[in-house]
Amino acid sequence: MAAVSQLIEKTVSRFPRFARQEIIVHPLEKGGSDRKFYRMAFNADHSMILAKYGRQREENRHYVAIAQFLGGVGVRVPEIYFHDDEEGLIWMEDLGDRDLWSYRNEPWPARRDLYHNALDQVLTLHTRAHLATPVEPPQLQAEFNAELYRWEQNYFLENCLIRHFGLDADDVEEKCNRARLAEIGEQLAALPRCYVHRDFQSQNIVIKDGAACFIDFQGMRPGLPQYDLASLLYDPYVRLPKHERAELLNHYLEALADYGQPAVAADFTAIYDLCAMQRLMQALGAYGFLGHVKERPHFLEHIPAALTALREVLERIPGVESLREQLAKL
Repeated sequence: MAAVSQLIEKTVSRFPRFARQEIIVHPLEKGGSDRKFYRMAFNADHSMILAKYGRQREENRHYVAIAQFLGGVGVRVPEIYFHDDEEGLIWMEDLGDRDLWSYRNEPWPARRDLYHNALDQVLTLHTRAHLATPVEPPQLQAEFNAELYRWEQNYFLENCLIRHFGLDADDVEEKCNRARLAEIGEQLAALPRCYVHRDFQSQNIVIKDGAACFIDFQGMRPGLPQYDLASLLYDPYVRLPKHERAELLNHYLEALADYGQPAVAADFTAIYDLCAMQRLMQALGAYGFLGHVKERPHFLEHIPAALTALREVLERIPGVESLREQLAKL
């Protein structure tokens, strides 16, 4: 209760037009980060979100600069009202409660436009944000390179296969097609990069007034556009059927051509599959780590969906037969 009272006091000190006795605080559950979110409701028509972050992760400190940068290049993100860097507090626009995930049970025609809108927004990020603009680029996390791709692979092997499924570490190492995985990391790292969201999944896309707005973008960094696409289209939180994934991928390719950057579909989708492998490995590693190490067992519920998707993707990637056989037994 004392913590809530402090948040109210700090809010009133920054926004004195609001009376403290009128402020109602609603804690919000959000993801697996160390940040805490609160809805500060002033009346029936006005509210804002207060985010409190710790110093454990440097990327949290750059959230505001990235938000201002993205807004400056035309990507929809919440407006920042005030940032108290010393206290680790950010007051920002309240986008509402309806993320893309909340539409998962709607008919496809109703969801299609929302996904198209989200893809159009991320295409703006992929094609405009790395160009010279009047907005100074913020400090970002380390780019996707071979080392980061290798880290994602190891994260999966250690936290999913070994920690969660209890497989023998030596057996995993012997059968994980290590040389091929390293080759994939090197191949992806050699490709031209753009700015990517890094965690582009349904719960990080809020729908306000029918338009997609991005949140949790503090991990933005130079990488491959296919990584963001795979993050959304193979999102373990929303299992899209194959025909929906194919339609959405085609929408992105057509929009990319409209931007004057036509892609050879076969080449683009081959890299897309490799990025999907990486993303799903990262997600599975995160679920195992958060579920067992951080003791947040609800994340373990998403392992079956992510594992099924990874099996499907690996069927289209040559040279990982031993890893496929290992996953088939789980």
